[in-house]
Formats: sequence, structure tokens, C-alpha cells
Amino acid sequence: MLEHLELFFRSIFVDNMVFAVFLGMCSYLAVSKKVSTAVGLGAAVIFVLGVTVPLNWLLDKYLLQDGALVWLGPEYADYDLSFLSFILFIATIATMVQLVEIVVEKFSPSLYNSLGIFLPLIAVNCAILGGSLFMQTRDIPNIGLALNYGVSSGIGWFLAILAIAAIREKIRYSNVPAPLRGLGITFIITGLMGIGFQSFGGMLTGDNEPPEETQTTTAETKEEKEIKKEIEDKEKAISYNEAINK
Repeated sequence: MLEHLELFFRSIFVDNMVFAVFLGMCSYLAVSKKVSTAVGLGAAVIFVLGVTVPLNWLLDKYLLQDGALVWLGPEYADYDLSFLSFILFIATIATMVQLVEIVVEKFSPSLYNSLGIFLPLIAVNCAILGGSLFMQTRDIPNIGLALNYGVSSGIGWFLAILAIAAIREKIRYSNVPAPLRGLGITFIITGLMGIGFQSFGGMLTGDNEPPEETQTTTAETKEEKEIKKEIEDKEKAISYNEAINK
């Protein structure tokens, strides 16, 4: 349970797709002029990440990893299909995005029109592919954590675009200096928000070092100092004896 909670909050705040690794910035900047469109795209991203990350975890676990095909028989144990990761991950993502596009067009034509080209472009949104690739590199152990990671990463991206959309609606009526209007002030605000989100990292990593490790290190340094002192004393004694003999 604690592992799920830590992964959930870490994916939202510390490892936020936008503020930590700057993925999905194209859609983040282009569709964040209105809160309504930001909410629609953010919900679509949560759905796509929540579905594709567990699916790609299954593909990686039972198809792509080195020796993953052993369930087909011992003769397949030496097969390594990891070179197909990008192709299969993108195929899964494109399928889910197509499904989302059909559903949005059917039930919310106004949202479909407002999102425009950026709805089908979720398929090439680097945040979506990044979620599956990070899942693969972090060796997430089970499908439950993979689902948790996909949904929490989507929520983090959703909060990022929702926050910047709300701020951009407000600063539209503010006295922003002419050189900073538009993307200039948006980049500055994004940087400040990134610093704010990163500050949550101390809640998860502030005091994780075990005290035993520190004590062991301290004991080792004391022993090293004692050994060095003994060596120095012996060297002094030898040099003193040599001086007397001379």
C-alpha cells in the first residue's frame, strides 16, 4: 500500500511529465489557453496513459524482455524481442488514441472541434510514449503498479495543463510587459511552477537514509584513522631507530 502511495505522489509531483522531464510541452502550450479545452485534453491523456501503460507492461513482461517467451516453451527462452519495444508501444498508443478520438467526436463534438489537431496528436505526444518507456526502465514489478503509474502520470500532466490554463485566463487581463506577452510569460510561469512541484520531493526523499549506514561509515572512518595513526607511529619509530644507529 505504501509503495502504491509513494509511486502515486511521486509521479504527480516529483516526476511530473511536464515540470520534471518536459514531456508533452507542445500540447501543454497550445491547448492551455482555455480551462475547458485543457480539462478535455487532460482527461484524454489520463485515459490513454491509464490504459496504455498496463498494456505495454504486459507486452514487455510476456513478449519483449529477454527470455520473456519462455511461457511458449523452453525452446523460446533465448529469444529477445526488446528491439520491437518502440513499434509495439506506439501501436498500442495509436490504437487507444483512435478510440478516444471516436468517443469524443461522438459524444462531445464541441470539445472535439476545440481540441482540433491536438486530439489525434496525442498518439505522438512524447508524454504518452515516455510513460511506457519510464515504466520499462524503472522495472515496475507488477501490473497494479503499472496501472498506478500510468494514471498518476496522467493526473500529473492534467494538473499541469489545468493550472497553466487557469493562470493564462487570468493574466489575459493583467498588465504584462509587452516583450513577455504570450509564450514569454507562460515559460516563466511554467518554470516557477516546476520549482514548486519539485519542492514536494522533500516529502518523499527528505530523510530516507538509514541511520545504520551512517554509523557503519563513521565506524569505518574511525578504524581507518587508527590504522593510519599506527602506520605513522611505526614509520616514526623506524626512522628514529635508523637515526640512532647512524
